[in-house]
Amino acid sequence: MKLLFNVILIFMLLTAFVPPFRRFLFHLLVGRQLVKEQKKADQARQRTGRNNINVDHVPPGANQSRYQGGEYVDYEDVKD
Repeated sequence: MKLLFNVILIFMLLTAFVPPFRRFLFHLLVGRQLVKEQKKADQARQRTGRNNINVDHVPPGANQSRYQGGEYVDYEDVKD
């Protein structure tokens, strides 16, 4: 019983205070699954072919308008 407690205590201390050990555990528990999901998503994206970018041409003069600006309004700073 004491041996099991010591093993659990050492494991918790390593997890809490040793960053390389934490990274290794994360890689074992989660990292492999993340890599699998990323590969699956990449394959799905390649199959659908949604990597195309379409840009519509805007003819010259299309964004010209009659609006030339607003009126200047005088203001005063009011300090409390």
